[in-house]
Amino acid sequence: MPSLASPADTCLLPLPRWTPPSDLIGVFTDIDDTLTTDGAITADALAALQALRSAGFAVIPVTGRPAGWSEPFAASWPVDAIVAENGAVAMVRQPEAPAQGAGPAAPPDAVRVHPMGPGGPVLAKIYQQDAATRSAQYARMQEVLAGIERDIPGARRATDSAGRECDIAIDHSEFVQLPQPAIDAVVQRMRAEGMHATVSSIHINGWYGDHDKLAGARWIVRELFGRALDAEIGRWVYVGDSTNDQKMFEAFPHSVGVANIDRFLPQLVHRPRYLARGERGAGFAEVAHAILATASFPKPAA
Repeated sequence: MPSLASPADTCLLPLPRWTPPSDLIGVFTDIDDTLTTDGAITADALAALQALRSAGFAVIPVTGRPAGWSEPFAASWPVDAIVAENGAVAMVRQPEAPAQGAGPAAPPDAVRVHPMGPGGPVLAKIYQQDAATRSAQYARMQEVLAGIERDIPGARRATDSAGRECDIAIDHSEFVQLPQPAIDAVVQRMRAEGMHATVSSIHINGWYGDHDKLAGARWIVRELFGRALDAEIGRWVYVGDSTNDQKMFEAFPHSVGVANIDRFLPQLVHRPRYLARGERGAGFAEVAHAILATASFPKPAA
């Protein structure tokens, strides 16, 4: 019998059929078109993040968006961290006056940033790759990006490209409507250049390195909590909406798609186990409500 995440799956289970684990630790979530609606986080999604954090659950968005775009949200949203650029970099909010033993210390090579200005929250920005590797790959990726814009009609770099450090992005649905043959051509070009390539609900992302959303989730659990995600993955939830969430849908027993994932279902090899009725931020709020209605207060991981 095929699993619910198999290509043979024709009907996802509705979210009311889901029973969140009683020992749930936390929630990983995509951002664009999962937390956000028309490019901005909705009040219900923001309230859902706060309710989850207030109940003691870890909340970690994992996104293809750039580090520069993610920094102010990591500083202002009620989250533990934001993992950006498909797992390459993370922003972790730092306590104003950390006490000895109060949480993980930032690595020695972490960059301290003040996205809200002097006197505001401080973030530790940490990377999966060292500075020399990032620098060499950045230069190479800019050449690939210029070639894509030159050679593929209609292809334009994402407007958030100035904030990108570890990947490149082509806009296909945010401000530019790129037809599917052109999207496929961009993906093929990136892969021909030796890059990983994935398609989100708005962008085509390409990068060098072994990271992706799942690797980024494993990494941030080690960094924040000193634990192995794979050993406790049944105690986490993932919420997403598009093809670049497939590895997360495959890996997480408790995976949920917001309703607007319907657009991508024909392209998904690995689908979420459950489907929210609401789209985008409303769908995420629905997931949070299901968790808060049934799950017990988080228990420490072994």
